[in-house]
Amino acid sequence: LCCECGQAHPLLDNHLYNFQDEVDDELICHICLQPLLQPMDTPCGHTYCFKCLENFMQEYNFCPMDRKKLSFQQCHKSSLLVRNLLDKLIVLCPFKAECQQTMQRCELEAHLQNRCPGFKKYKSELQRKKNPISKGKEDPSAKGETNTPKDPEVPSGGSSLVAESSGAAVVSLGTAEPGLVNPAFEETEEGENLPQRTSLVAETTTIEIHREDPEEELGMRIVGGKDTPLGNIVVQEVLRDSVIAADGRIAPGDHILEVNGVNISSVTHCQAVSFLRHPGPVLHLMVLQEKGFSNKAAQQDSSSTNREVIHVTLVKRDRSEPLGIKLIRKTDEAGIFILDLLEGGLAAKNGKLSRNDRVLSINGQDLRQGTPEAAAQIIQTTESRVNFVILRQPGVQLGEPVEDGSTSNSSSSSSNGGSPVHHRRRPDQNHYRRKSNYQKKTVAIKKEPKESLGITIGGGRDNKNKLPIYVTSVQPIGCLFRDGRIKRGDVLLSINGIDLTHLNYYEAVSALKSNAASHSVTLKALEILFLNSPEPSLDIREQGFSWSPLWITWLGLPSYLHFCQDIVLSKGNLESWGFSIVGGFEESKGNQPFFIKTIVPGTPAFRDRKLKCGDEIVAVNGVPAIGMSNSELIPMLKEQRNRVTLTVVSWPGSLV
Repeated sequence: LCCECGQAHPLLDNHLYNFQDEVDDELICHICLQPLLQPMDTPCGHTYCFKCLENFMQEYNFCPMDRKKLSFQQCHKSSLLVRNLLDKLIVLCPFKAECQQTMQRCELEAHLQNRCPGFKKYKSELQRKKNPISKGKEDPSAKGETNTPKDPEVPSGGSSLVAESSGAAVVSLGTAEPGLVNPAFEETEEGENLPQRTSLVAETTTIEIHREDPEEELGMRIVGGKDTPLGNIVVQEVLRDSVIAADGRIAPGDHILEVNGVNISSVTHCQAVSFLRHPGPVLHLMVLQEKGFSNKAAQQDSSSTNREVIHVTLVKRDRSEPLGIKLIRKTDEAGIFILDLLEGGLAAKNGKLSRNDRVLSINGQDLRQGTPEAAAQIIQTTESRVNFVILRQPGVQLGEPVEDGSTSNSSSSSSNGGSPVHHRRRPDQNHYRRKSNYQKKTVAIKKEPKESLGITIGGGRDNKNKLPIYVTSVQPIGCLFRDGRIKRGDVLLSINGIDLTHLNYYEAVSALKSNAASHSVTLKALEILFLNSPEPSLDIREQGFSWSPLWITWLGLPSYLHFCQDIVLSKGNLESWGFSIVGGFEESKGNQPFFIKTIVPGTPAFRDRKLKCGDEIVAVNGVPAIGMSNSELIPMLKEQRNRVTLTVVSWPGSLV
């Protein structure tokens, strides 16, 4: 059941509600025939649900009511008055047997999450079905006789517990380590409650995608790559009516770890696009999917046979220095594990800790049943020496410390829970310095008045992402093909002195056509250059009008072509913002943009639906983020208790 409306419906469909009274026809969507949700007005005066209209416009180019020509970009949000009227419609709680309450439509989600006995009962039953093994916990003495291998000793001692198994590896991504950039985790004042804090839970799973046409695109947009601060490959958007949407298991925010058995967690953006565009009838994807926050207590300890206990000491220069460790927990194995080592961080430079190491204790405090938040608290309050006792599985090799600028071989193995573990490959020194650059060019040509320019274009400021105008193809019939200087992917700045950078798509088409009738045409354009390597040939299924630049291409545009938008998020006192960020100034890499890396289901950022993975944060409450380190930006975000304004630039992910 949907946690927002309490009813069963496909993930991407509108929510369902039981209205107390008959709703006025003026407030009904004439596509779905239900009261409007996220109403959108057309220029011809009709109003539809956002999702209904978006789906309709995928197939048709006219208004459903009067059949007048229409594009989705011409539509806009209904007035605040209309949206408030809709939100105040009275609905019945869907759990009629246990709850007979009525409320305004906008209050139903909070009612379900906090007050509804029916939804609470449903969640309890769901939890019992997921964890049937918990039914057998009433008699601990019965299990005490089992022949369970014991944990290696740690300084603070403690008894071993029976292991529980799980079908999938579930880990927590919630970290409170300073500088690990996770405003999704909200700190509280009560230090004594640290072990009970919620953790962000995610699950790795393998998904098999079948295609009737092996050449058909998957229908999702991706961002990230090792040549960007995001590091991982992240799904930004799933297109409606696509192969991925029909399958229904992949959602925006999922991290793609493997494609057909090939680890893509440490490849460049272009390489990942190439892997995902490779044709074939069956595609095997291993993905990391975030499931939201969980209060679930740590599960029982698991067997530690044939594991090695290692002592590691890290020395901080001062109390506030971050170690650069991302800690997680798993549902199939108790305790805390190292998910990642931040490149250039203290732990990575030390070289003795590895991904998937289990933390048994820190500074003598037993963490075998601990949480990442408790570990972070110990680390933060330590003045200088942080002493780790860790447990390492066989087959996980400990690499020698590597100096900046050199490389080491990467390898991979699997944890007991089935979660992929990939050794971090130390990138080249300018790993994140790879940026697109651009070159301005002016193209003046003489032509016959009736001769066409012979180009197709995309973008426009009416586009969902407010893109500049760019060339999608150069046809072999026009004067620009003969001239040869304008190429696919070039950003068009002006034609015959007319500025194209602020025009919408139709205005740009009109300007190009009217000026093409002249005897001479002067075009000013930007050509994107890749400093370390040319843009790869990625022409599979991206011919003609469907072609669009890769996400990484947009990152190289000058700032005057960026379209910044303000996104205002609001939250309650006990909520977290629900997103994590990466990037910022580092001595070894210089200034890097801040990017949204994850958006947590069920949080304010998730519910608002405007923020996307891969969005660049330009400012927070009007304060520019350029030049800040993550240890400066994170406190600024956490200080905003109930409301924050993020100024972001949103570029469309690469289509695969």
